[in-house]
Amino acid sequence: MTNLLNRRKFLANTATGLSGIALTSLLQEQRLLATPNDPIRPQIDPRKPFASRKPHHPEAAKRVLVIFCSGACSQLDTFDYKPELIKQHGKPLPGAEDLLTFQGKQGMLTKSPWEFKPRGESGKMISELVPQLGELADDMCFLHSLTGKTNTHGPGENFMSTGYTLDGFPSMGAWTTWALGTENENLPSYVAISDPRGTPQSSVNNWGPGFLPAAYQGTEFNATKPLGNLSIPDGVTADTDKATRNFLNRLNQQHLEKFPGDTELAARISSYELAARMQLSVPEVTDLSTESKSTLREYGADDVSNPIKAKFASNCILARRLLEKGVRFVQLFNGAYQTGGEGVSNWDGHKSLASQYSKHGPVLDQPCAAMLRDLKRRGLLKETLVVWMTEFGRMPTFQAGASGRDHNPDGFTAWMMGAGVKAPYSYGATDEFGHKAVENITSVYDFHATVLHLLGLDHKRLSYYHNGFERRLTDVHGNVIKPILA
Repeated sequence: MTNLLNRRKFLANTATGLSGIALTSLLQEQRLLATPNDPIRPQIDPRKPFASRKPHHPEAAKRVLVIFCSGACSQLDTFDYKPELIKQHGKPLPGAEDLLTFQGKQGMLTKSPWEFKPRGESGKMISELVPQLGELADDMCFLHSLTGKTNTHGPGENFMSTGYTLDGFPSMGAWTTWALGTENENLPSYVAISDPRGTPQSSVNNWGPGFLPAAYQGTEFNATKPLGNLSIPDGVTADTDKATRNFLNRLNQQHLEKFPGDTELAARISSYELAARMQLSVPEVTDLSTESKSTLREYGADDVSNPIKAKFASNCILARRLLEKGVRFVQLFNGAYQTGGEGVSNWDGHKSLASQYSKHGPVLDQPCAAMLRDLKRRGLLKETLVVWMTEFGRMPTFQAGASGRDHNPDGFTAWMMGAGVKAPYSYGATDEFGHKAVENITSVYDFHATVLHLLGLDHKRLSYYHNGFERRLTDVHGNVIKPILA
């Protein structure tokens, strides 16, 4: 009892306690004190910028495949069944008779030109536009209540791919590979497979690194347009090429030893070394001649009657091969932007939806369904998250004076499949006409947060300090959509 009341000890304890509080406050001000909300930045060896890194928490998925239907694929003609739209066909949209959208005044409610049918044991209603994808309904987790921030294609693609409508922000794939690296040292960690007809409207913004290190930009190529400048020059033998690269490697290592703290030099050397390894790995992975005739037939890659479909099917085979080899993030585009094309090369069905979608549906359906079946058959879906998305949805009305649907960011559909998600499962809903999300309304930030969570990443703590801000894929928003997690 005497010790407790000792004045000298009391004053000493008070002094040291106050100094501890002061030190804690100082460390916090200088961002040197770890808290549960502090950023988690990957520890990257500049000599091996793509080395595999541990996630923040145990992951459900090791790899991601994003299937991006460019041009805003209509939810009402594919995956969002609305019987009331069929009943009210030809009537005004209640309460919105004078509604003006992206291209102007709206006409009447218009049912889909394609019949919806129950699919699988779940009985999920899916359109006859995509019957083979419909057969996989029991493996899919549908998000029917997505909402966006723009009704314009370029900013819409940016928003879905980067979390921002403006240019210059890192893509989902860049954030992922910066955080986690890759499982294959001979291929890019992130590959963007462009549509056979060209690039999406927002082009490289969909796979750009933004303010992250340039090494984490997606590498764009496809099955019919592989990377250029990979072949050995004429007159140079394979042995000579190998000897030259070995000699160059020795020079690089000697140069690096002279400047051990130069991380930019180390990263540049690593990038050149990867480029050299890709001379062998990329031609191998893009050479589809080793695929069996039955595989080519299953995907539709041998369909001479539809060359675009055959080329997209080859891209789907390429996507499967890249995932097999451990590429962390693969982005597969269906649809391309052409000035004045009025949707002939993508899903932008403004003027004549029926005729345009009749062309696009077969291009997407068989190849994509075959790829998903193939991934499942090979056991790859156990560790791969597949995401299907588009930049926004479509109106339940046809435009005044046209036979197509206008842009609609107020309620649209995406789906996931594979590692970590419930299936069959449907989350959220639009109203009875498919116009606006009304049940479990979901933002793109929530969508991105969930993808990162399934990869073992905390979207609130994966950040990069840039221009005075802690930047995240989800900005300052987003919550993991926990009900869809397996």
